[in-house]
Amino acid sequence: MEYFINHIPEATRFECQVSGHIAFVEYKLNNDTITITKTYVPKQLEGHGIASALVQRVAEYGYENGYNLKATCSYADVWLRKHPTFLANQQ
Repeated sequence: MEYFINHIPEATRFECQVSGHIAFVEYKLNNDTITITKTYVPKQLEGHGIASALVQRVAEYGYENGYNLKATCSYADVWLRKHPTFLANQQ
């Protein structure tokens, strides 16, 4: 399933609203690196691939803009390791 994911740069997050619930990924931007710090999906939305879609969107954004990607969020860290294509910008 595809989700509409909204980037809110002033809040340093990407979010998705489904059935009145908001799932999101927060990040920190430091020079040439985006660090994913938190992934949150409400219990009502778990198991539908929303967390994966959110982290993928952050990774795409980072890749497209030449940022290095890191994660302090355990979910995002595992996701990035499983999708090394997005780490191609790393030096």
